[in-house]
Amino acid sequence: MSIQERSGNMCELCGATEGLSIFEVVPSDGSVDQSIHICETCKNQIENPKNLDADHWRCLSDSMWSQVPAVQVMVYRLLSALGNQDQLDMMYLEDDVKQWAQAGMLNTASNDEGGAVVHRDSNGTILSEGDSVTLIKDLEVKGAGFTAKRGTIVKNIRLTDDPKYIEGKINGSTIVLVAAFMKKA
Repeated sequence: MSIQERSGNMCELCGATEGLSIFEVVPSDGSVDQSIHICETCKNQIENPKNLDADHWRCLSDSMWSQVPAVQVMVYRLLSALGNQDQLDMMYLEDDVKQWAQAGMLNTASNDEGGAVVHRDSNGTILSEGDSVTLIKDLEVKGAGFTAKRGTIVKNIRLTDDPKYIEGKINGSTIVLVAAFMKKA
């Protein structure tokens, strides 16, 4: 079966039908099984991960269920780069597929021009020191004995060395929060 037949002549990530090409999912042996059929928009964003558009990648909630390992690998890498932990938690990958996915992760977190760490919220929006964010799910605050409710606004956040985490005050306690559970207010 050719890659065009497998994909139904559609982008295997977003479903577009124009400007399609074959994209090798590295590391690869060059086979059809390690390639995907994608549109120009997806290809440009994969090749330039600093320019990921979170709105375009909403399609991953559908393509994450593909049975094609190469598609699963790209979806895993993109969801990781976007910081979408909720969808990553829903994905199931065989051990060898997960190792393949992790071997070629998109590097968006720590290598922009200045080498600075880039923090992103659940929508892929870049967060800055002093921003306000809103919790998108209830979070149990261990050691403080309370649950921070969804919709709570955390003002004047501080960024950490790890792009997955930010610091903020809730109920007078300074706590470390997972950036993927926030959206910029």
